[in-house]
Amino acid sequence: MSKYVIIGASAAGIAAVEAIRKVDLVGTITVITEEACAHYSKPMISDLVSGKAGIQKMKCKTDNFWKENNAEARMSKKAVSLNLSDKTVNLEDGEKIVYEKLLLATGGKPFVPKMEGQDKDSVFTFTNISDAQRLAAKIDSIHAKGAVVIGAGLIGISVTEALMKRGLKVTVVELQEKILSLLLDSKASDIVEAIIRKAGVNFATGQSVQKIVGRPDNDGAVGGVILTKGDQVACDLVIVAIGVIPRTELVVGTTVKINRGIVVDNFMQTNVPDVYAAGDVAEAYDFILNQNRLLPLWPLAVLEGRVAGYNMAGKKASYEGGTNMSSLKYFGIPIVSIGLANPKDDPTLEILVKLDAENNVYKKLVLKNNVIVGLTLVNCIDRAGILFNLMKTQTNVKKFKKDLLRDDFGLAVLPLGLQRKMSVVQ
Repeated sequence: MSKYVIIGASAAGIAAVEAIRKVDLVGTITVITEEACAHYSKPMISDLVSGKAGIQKMKCKTDNFWKENNAEARMSKKAVSLNLSDKTVNLEDGEKIVYEKLLLATGGKPFVPKMEGQDKDSVFTFTNISDAQRLAAKIDSIHAKGAVVIGAGLIGISVTEALMKRGLKVTVVELQEKILSLLLDSKASDIVEAIIRKAGVNFATGQSVQKIVGRPDNDGAVGGVILTKGDQVACDLVIVAIGVIPRTELVVGTTVKINRGIVVDNFMQTNVPDVYAAGDVAEAYDFILNQNRLLPLWPLAVLEGRVAGYNMAGKKASYEGGTNMSSLKYFGIPIVSIGLANPKDDPTLEILVKLDAENNVYKKLVLKNNVIVGLTLVNCIDRAGILFNLMKTQTNVKKFKKDLLRDDFGLAVLPLGLQRKMSVVQ
């Protein structure tokens, strides 16, 4: 009887449990997680802060999930080291857990740069449910009126919207000159920033927080921040939302290969036999760049965890790859950004753009050798599925590329042969 051990109980870990059980009904599955509450949707933590959703609504699986899959979930347990030769996982409390197949689904941790005053009360990160719970409780307990969010990426804009819904005045500080710079080009960023500013958010771009200052009556609590240009912004809360870095500390010093994250093959296996990795900690295949890279995205973590689980249980499965894929709707703006949405100058790339400034609609396609390698859609995302399918299948669009950004673009515009192939994509 096989012994499966999974470290991490988020998207990749959960998907791996399900995949293993589809193949192996009797092997033991032990899941280790530092969190007290697992199997919830991390992309929904902003809804907890805003009050839109409670914990039950955030759960992506029922409370019977572990029992139904005959898996032992070890909550609030921290794995601190591995012994690859003995095939054991060592926990913080001294317990050793033996494995035959091991999945590292440890995810990522928030990147927090050094700032003077960062140890003051009411400085938060924002990556898991406990972060969201502490933030929501603090807003209530101190009757917070204002917040500074450091970072204008996905996490930063997400928490900003949640804070605005709670009635706080929010200033977003971003080191780059443009917001959402990993997803959007300069024009798309300007459109989105203007809409968010209209909603009442202040932005300080091209700057960082140099110092977090205390309150006049309590220097140990947040009272404001000082920016690189010398401006001071008063606030009751500081949320660091710059991004996440992979949690590779468990394998540091072992023979498991690390680059920025844990390196895996298309079967999600590391260079060490019987040790797999999936989710935000893994460097997996990007089909646009044709190389492995970190892609900390929930849907990809699910796919990677599923592939890892199948292979751990003996059913051969290959990961076809993912790429940068973001679909979001904050402040009422639907946005889809996939692949090379904001590439640097490259003479081998062709850029197609359509702008409807009056309606804040922006469409952009990036082509290489007449194949779509990037797309951005702002305020008009109806045909994102068709365009992504063309990208994923590396379809040559030369004969109809002039039609791709038409207002009436759809399956009917495509050649008949392609229509038949893509009839399931609506």
